[in-house]
Amino acid sequence: MSTRVDDSYQGGIDVTPSDTENIQFPTGITYGRAVYVSETGNVSAVLADGSELLFTFMTAGVFHKISVVRINSTGTTATGIKVMY
Repeated sequence: MSTRVDDSYQGGIDVTPSDTENIQFPTGITYGRAVYVSETGNVSAVLADGSELLFTFMTAGVFHKISVVRINSTGTTATGIKVMY
C-alpha cells in the first residue's frame, strides 16, 4: 500500500459500540481519523489520547474529524456508526 500525502481516508469500518473492546483496525493503524453516523444521536468515544468524551446530537451524514480508538455502548444513541482511518 502506498503512503497518502493528502487528507483523504485510506479505509473505513462499521463499528459496534462496546464499553470494553477497542476498534480492531488493520495492522499498523492505531486509531480512526473520523466518525460517521447514519442516524443523529449521541456518541460516547474513547479518543486516541485515552480521554473519553460524550458528543451530543452528532449530526448524521457528516464525517466528524475525531481520532478514536473505541465507541462506547453506554451513552451512545447514534446508529450506523462507521470509523474512517
